[in-house]
Amino acid sequence: MRFLSIYKTVERSTPPTAEEMAAMGKLIEEGTNKGWLLSTEGCLPSAQGARVRRSNGKLTITDGPFTEAKELVGGFAILKANSKAEAIELARQFLQIAGDGECELRQIYEAGMDAPCTGHTAEVALQG
Repeated sequence: MRFLSIYKTVERSTPPTAEEMAAMGKLIEEGTNKGWLLSTEGCLPSAQGARVRRSNGKLTITDGPFTEAKELVGGFAILKANSKAEAIELARQFLQIAGDGECELRQIYEAGMDAPCTGHTAEVALQG
């Protein structure tokens, strides 16, 4: 199974320390070598981003920074795990190094899998 792990945290005004970068680099190398980390990226500050929304057919674009949000997306990872419980454990290990914040885990739909037939999932399944 593959999971998308969306890391949300309070936006920092300072870059990570050398020690934080080294610890994260070690975890990324371990995950890549063991095959449970398929991809990961961090995000630049929200001041360089934008939000694009559509509501009732009207499109709005809001440039960052997103000061009204308590937590912002700080990065993401694609994880390979045998179960949701295993993905939760991988997220726990990540947060021990990353610090405060949360990881929202979402299983990625794969062709041929039995997925609950809820509105959005069914639409994705029909398109895929």
